[in-house]
Amino acid sequence: MMSRVFTRPDNWRMFFRQLPLEMEKLGLRSLGIVVIISIFIGAIMTIQTKLNTSNPLLPRYSTGLVTRDTLLLEFSSTILCLILAGKVGSNIASEIGTMRITEQIDALEIMGVNSANYLILPKIVAFVLMMPFLVIFSMTLGIVGGYGVGMFSSIITVSDFVYGIQYAFNPFYVTYSLVKSLFFAYIIASVSSYYGYFAYGGALDVGVASTNAVVHSSVIILLFNILITNIMLN
Repeated sequence: MMSRVFTRPDNWRMFFRQLPLEMEKLGLRSLGIVVIISIFIGAIMTIQTKLNTSNPLLPRYSTGLVTRDTLLLEFSSTILCLILAGKVGSNIASEIGTMRITEQIDALEIMGVNSANYLILPKIVAFVLMMPFLVIFSMTLGIVGGYGVGMFSSIITVSDFVYGIQYAFNPFYVTYSLVKSLFFAYIIASVSSYYGYFAYGGALDVGVASTNAVVHSSVIILLFNILITNIMLN
């Protein structure tokens, strides 16, 4: 299927007309869940880290440092993509699967259109382009959530938290997270498209295809997380 997807589009005008629509549907419409989850996870990690590391031998800035590195290394790339696999992946699989069982894809093939390229390529390109922005947005909001804990509670002071997120900062962690997000975005879009494209039967089979897309995307993301981590951080 991928060999058919990554071919020259039959109509570049249609591709560039569809691309911004997919970026808006798959990327911008995911901002709401990214905002909510990132802020609350940043706040919760700050609270949990502070309450569970209340040791006089540990420096006071360790809470901010742990929160920052956890957000940068894992949450804003891997965990966020696992969450988006449920939202975006099921959306892609159900949309393409519905087109398959209602014979819209068959109609495209009869008209001589490369249906895989026409339907799937804009989704993959759009999601890969939008994912780094969602990851950066998540990193920022997670730190804002932790900062809010310092502002509106007595659990940690703002100065300690800010010093922690600035202490020994390694910019490569951001690069590492963004590289992972590109791979994960491709996995989500391509695997979900595959299960939707080859869905046959009725409405129940579309639901099965969506479930399979989410489950298999999540498993492959976890496997690639280990692989990329071994390559980039070893």
